[in-house]
Amino acid sequence: MTTNVKNKIRVMVVDDHFVVRMGLTGSVNVEPDMTVDAEASTGEQAIAAYRQHRPDIVLMDLKLPGMSGVETTKAICEEFPGAAIIMLSTHDGEEDIYRSLQAGARAYLLKTVERRELIETIRSVHAGERCISPAVGARLAERMTHPDLTSREMEVLRLIVKGRSNKEIAADLLIAEVTVKLHVGHILTKLGVNDRTQATTTALQRGIIHLD
Repeated sequence: MTTNVKNKIRVMVVDDHFVVRMGLTGSVNVEPDMTVDAEASTGEQAIAAYRQHRPDIVLMDLKLPGMSGVETTKAICEEFPGAAIIMLSTHDGEEDIYRSLQAGARAYLLKTVERRELIETIRSVHAGERCISPAVGARLAERMTHPDLTSREMEVLRLIVKGRSNKEIAADLLIAEVTVKLHVGHILTKLGVNDRTQATTTALQRGIIHLD
């Protein structure tokens, strides 16, 4: 017995890699109760496609060129509060999970997820549920114990990760070197580390900063 097209879960796939989009589209389209209505490779395309197709579910890549998956999710959810977005990522850093859910995503899955779990998550989110696996929940709980970095501290941390000295950071941000030292001290305290090397390692492991 076939499902009427009008009754199918309509899915939009957003990923900048063609092969990944094709894989996700194929996995969805073989299900009798699902169909891929739209695809996009950038955040801007995703927003335009959402406005046009109003899909039931969006499979959103975390790391898109230019406008990130988090930024795209936030923009769609602000314009369409009922949007149901599942974030897909190769990263399991607690900061990535936290930012995605804060932006409005209703689930967070790694791209290594088994096909069956992906399909079950689509159905669950379509039914109005939020899907947080035990592993993701543990990561999120860990993130909630850490204080947020300010926007300026984030700028300084990005430059620390790039190997810049305090003097170079001061020149890049057009601020005094003593101010940089204060920011670095706050960053080390908030990250719970002792030096810049540990700060870099922690920032990358937790997904606070991604190397381009």
